[in-house]
Amino acid sequence: MRFPKDIILQSVYWYDRYSLSYRDIEEMMEERGVKVDHSTINDWVVKYNPLLEIEFQKKKKLVGGSWRVDKTYVKVNGEWKYLYRAMDKDGDTVDFLLTAKRDTKAAKKFFKKAIKRNGTPKKINIDKSGANKEGAEAYNKKNDTDI
Repeated sequence: MRFPKDIILQSVYWYDRYSLSYRDIEEMMEERGVKVDHSTINDWVVKYNPLLEIEFQKKKKLVGGSWRVDKTYVKVNGEWKYLYRAMDKDGDTVDFLLTAKRDTKAAKKFFKKAIKRNGTPKKINIDKSGANKEGAEAYNKKNDTDI
């Protein structure tokens, strides 16, 4: 990378934080005297976003031992998707997962991801969804836990 770290991070931040295209960011950087191509900004986003997420997870506040898990429908790029989300007793987001289907496989994937990132909770409150119940039970069975 031939650009300074602060230029790269600023470009990635603008992309992640605001609804800007790579060409918009290219133009904004040019206004600030930095000549960078939009495809280079795309490369930065692809390369550094996963690394930034890892660093952000390290600095994330610890979550409580009691989670509330639910799911809802959201429209993403004109298509309806399922948003699984978990919140602790203080209302802080524990984790979330966007999936195309609402099934046991998606629920298992969500529980695995959330627990891997945040530790095993003492209690999980779920709605009457059979998929969530089966996902939690499958996690308990596989990992010999009693959530």
